[in-house]
Amino acid sequence: MSKKETQPCCEKFKTMIGGQALIEGIMMRGPEKDAIVVRTADGLEVETTPRKKRKKGSFATWPFIRGAVNFFDSQVVGVKALMRSADLTPEEGMEEEESSKFDQWLEKKLGNEKFQKAIIGFSVFLGLAMSIGLFFVLPMIASSLLDGVIHSTVLLNLVEGIVRILIFVGYMLLVSRMKEMRRVFAYHGAEHKTIRCYEAGLPLTVENVRKQTRLHPRCGTSFLLIVMVISILVFSVASSALLALIPALNAMRGQFLYRLIMILFKLLLLPLVVSVTYEINRLVGRHDNAFTRALSAPGMWFQNFTTNEPDDSMIEVGIASLQAVLPEEEGTDRW
Repeated sequence: MSKKETQPCCEKFKTMIGGQALIEGIMMRGPEKDAIVVRTADGLEVETTPRKKRKKGSFATWPFIRGAVNFFDSQVVGVKALMRSADLTPEEGMEEEESSKFDQWLEKKLGNEKFQKAIIGFSVFLGLAMSIGLFFVLPMIASSLLDGVIHSTVLLNLVEGIVRILIFVGYMLLVSRMKEMRRVFAYHGAEHKTIRCYEAGLPLTVENVRKQTRLHPRCGTSFLLIVMVISILVFSVASSALLALIPALNAMRGQFLYRLIMILFKLLLLPLVVSVTYEINRLVGRHDNAFTRALSAPGMWFQNFTTNEPDDSMIEVGIASLQAVLPEEEGTDRW
């Protein structure tokens, strides 16, 4: 890929606006509101909702706390948006199915709004549990089988991190080959291209957006990849500190109880890993220099597999979604 395709062209500012690809659509999150834009049989469906602003100085805005809070919030909002896009784009040739007796019973007992919240809550929990299990617990278990052979805590965590990254990369490569996901990844590319065009200060037209790179340093996929890398450092330092504070644990190496303690300890550190990564992402978002470009380079490369070139109809969705969340006061969305 050429240098022109992988680096921003004439970037004039950096915006905090970000998005997520949906089923035949895009969600954009601005400083004041969120927007869901989906292409339906009748054209573009645009829905906006105001964002709840956190008070300055509140606990949720503290550095190394806000990362975990914002990550969980984005998961909830993302699941809601995906469910909404699925509602707006029913499968062709499929008539609306009558609710099952079980669904009707749940709606009657919980009420429609409570029913939706319960489904969303369960979806977020299930998604996080599966992600933690696949990308964290499984590598922890795999590396723990070597704790009787590898006595260096740093080396053991490095092996665990490499296994984690390989599983994550392999998973995303397999997903990218699925026919249904190719269009989602194309909408992902449209989202990035639209934001690039906006940051370049160009009019938001299909022609201008089409010329932009589909890679962006503040991508959520890049964020997850950096989480994998940061976990190696955090787990190594914290595990070494724990063993120094509790020397008796060293005598338990190779035992089931030792492995269980270390796995649970690392799981408790996950919010810290996410928070540290979030602060790094903010640094990359605010600055453009050799250091930040080096930090974002692995994630940028990985986006070659998680984004596809969009067609013009997808770019139109990207433009509509970004225009829907632009702040009333120009410049208030800038880092």
